[in-house]
Amino acid sequence: MAAKIDMFVQQDTSAGTAALYRMVTAEHICPFGLKARDLLSRKGYKVEDHLLTNRQEQEDFKAQHQVDTTPQVFIQGERIGGYEALRSHLGLASADEDGATYQPVIAIFAMAAVMALAASVAVYDQLLTLRAAEWFIAFSMCILAVLKLQDLASFSSGFLGYDLLAQRVVRYAYVYPFAEGLAGVLMIAGALTWLSAPVAFFIGSVGAVSVFKAVYIDRRDIRCACVGGGSNVPLGLLSLTENLMMMAMAIWMSLKPALGLAT
Repeated sequence: MAAKIDMFVQQDTSAGTAALYRMVTAEHICPFGLKARDLLSRKGYKVEDHLLTNRQEQEDFKAQHQVDTTPQVFIQGERIGGYEALRSHLGLASADEDGATYQPVIAIFAMAAVMALAASVAVYDQLLTLRAAEWFIAFSMCILAVLKLQDLASFSSGFLGYDLLAQRVVRYAYVYPFAEGLAGVLMIAGALTWLSAPVAFFIGSVGAVSVFKAVYIDRRDIRCACVGGGSNVPLGLLSLTENLMMMAMAIWMSLKPALGLAT
């Protein structure tokens, strides 16, 4: 094993070359090692890719360099560290996946918008239609419902942290995603408005009041369960927007017959 340890320090120290040590076994391929290799390549480095193919090699490497984790990156013989340290060394923002982010909600709304436009073209042969706007909200509701339903227990735990009705009637936290999904599906079909509109308005109004109180009155800094219980989306404006959209959709769908507009 001594020969193997010696190999850990035999690195090309020329400019533009980086040595990467990462774990690749039959049971596990380190994702951060792959990310580090990709980042180095994109930044123009010639990568010496050293694979640690078993636990013993990994432990020997960590002992040799007195580090706790792999991957480890060396540039011109200087140890930079792991993937986050590499990003910092290259002047990039942290890729901390545990930090608060609005990315999931933005992605959902963007995808729902594209789906609505695609449906509008398929049905009406037009990109921008009134129905596309309706579908955008309905598709968003369905996608959000699916994300909540994939881990109902986790969602309910997060939801109970701020929803006023759920705090009084705990089972409401388990009913909410089903109600949101049902209203969304019926609104996509333009069917049973007498059911979908009241359901959407009820859950939307309760949600809007709950979010407004938690964020703007109580000034609480908590996570929103809108995209599932395990999300890092802050409770705030986008969470309030989700509820206001449902309320607006419910009112609009109820008014359409009186305005003489076809579903």
